[in-house]
Amino acid sequence: MSDPLAEMVTLLQPSAGLSKAVSGGGVWSVTRDGPGNPFYCVVIEGASRLAVEGEAPVDLRAGDFVLVPGMCNFTMSGSGETLDGTVDPRTITRLPGEIRHGDPHAPANARLLVGHFSFGSPDAKLLLSLLPRFFHIRGDERLSALVGLVTDEARNERPAREMILARLLEVLLLETLRSTSGEAAPHGILRGLGDERLAPVIRLLHEDPTREWTMEQLASEAALSRSAFFKRFRRAMGIAPMEYLISWRMTLARNLLMKGDIGVQEIAERVGYRSASAFSTAFTRFVGRPPSRYALTGTGD
Repeated sequence: MSDPLAEMVTLLQPSAGLSKAVSGGGVWSVTRDGPGNPFYCVVIEGASRLAVEGEAPVDLRAGDFVLVPGMCNFTMSGSGETLDGTVDPRTITRLPGEIRHGDPHAPANARLLVGHFSFGSPDAKLLLSLLPRFFHIRGDERLSALVGLVTDEARNERPAREMILARLLEVLLLETLRSTSGEAAPHGILRGLGDERLAPVIRLLHEDPTREWTMEQLASEAALSRSAFFKRFRRAMGIAPMEYLISWRMTLARNLLMKGDIGVQEIAERVGYRSASAFSTAFTRFVGRPPSRYALTGTGD
């Protein structure tokens, strides 16, 4: 059976960016204000606070893992004694083996491994809309070990470096996603897959997106009435069942168009449309550009 999480991570096409060891001294803060790359970190020692825009701040301690997959703003900060009262909390100093935030002379009150990466998929925004704004996972040794491997690989020029980094990032994302699921997860794919009635339906939609699914069929697979299934799916996923199916079909279509070696008719058949014209109409309505133009630009712009 299809694995929706694995498919999503593969389609996101993560690639490694900056990876570094950082520390905080005294009173310090780091703010991302405006567009930025997905961010992750693991707290090695000490403590800090993360405030993601639109969410309640969380206190981080040693062993905690954080992932901010989208482009939302956030601030990470720490508090402690500043030896020089004139030091700006936003001061950045390069120290041996690490980047210091705050007072470069004060004892470190936090040490972290942090990194940024990017998503190559033109559908990243759509896929990320199904995920939480940020992940906070406490005391997961596997995630901490993975961040350590990514950091080590990023800092060294070894053979097959880019391929290994890409695979490590995929595993890091998958570990994060499957560590945060169920009813406690925010609206999106993680909550949907954590629902025993909805999970089989979501997997079927991913496994066989070309099938002419009806609400009655999907409700039957979930062993629910049509109205109960619709309400439960929308409440968990934040989107109606047929809207989700169409968005997934268009995500697959965009990925195939980016490859550039498959005709529109074949793509139409692969994503559940009987004719190229029907697919083109649906694609244009969803994306805002016809498939032929999207294939030429790669972005639809």
